[in-house]
Amino acid sequence: MNPLKQFIEWYDREVEKSSVRIPSACCLTSIGLDGYPNSRFVSLKEILNNKFVITGPLNSRKGTELLSNSKAALTFWWTATERQVRVQGDAIQIENTLADKYFKERSKESQIVSQICEQGIPIEDSTKLVALFETQKTEINKNEIHRPKTWSGFYIIPKRIEFMKFEKSRFHYRELFINEEGIWKKTILQP
Repeated sequence: MNPLKQFIEWYDREVEKSSVRIPSACCLTSIGLDGYPNSRFVSLKEILNNKFVITGPLNSRKGTELLSNSKAALTFWWTATERQVRVQGDAIQIENTLADKYFKERSKESQIVSQICEQGIPIEDSTKLVALFETQKTEINKNEIHRPKTWSGFYIIPKRIEFMKFEKSRFHYRELFINEEGIWKKTILQP
């Protein structure tokens, strides 16, 4: 069985039942440049060719960490269906054509933020940045905004995927899939 098919089934079920605004939200963990794990929430764009796709600035903390050390993890917690999915794998940068596609799908405001901001860089006062944002919003209007070279995304190529269904009895159902040389092997885990 391909666990990515099961992931899509679980995800679709959550989207059907959930009222949250961003059901694609997941926790991305990378290995920090200082060796410590570093986690933040991102939005899953899609699963493409059996790879999870996320996007963002390459010069952000997550971008520099994933470019420096490809080991990554994604964790999904879905409250409506009371399910959790954990993914571990390797991150590689997506192609520029795909990055262009995802960038064009973003709102104009998000595109402007990506152009004028260096995500995670400290500033003393946001007043000038807010003014620049408002100016850009007015000037750009309906013109196309080109993707900054520092904005792209990553495939997370899964090596392990663990599914867990929560039960009121606390006797949770857990199954682990491990990819060994292109073949997924399934193991049932104790709760």
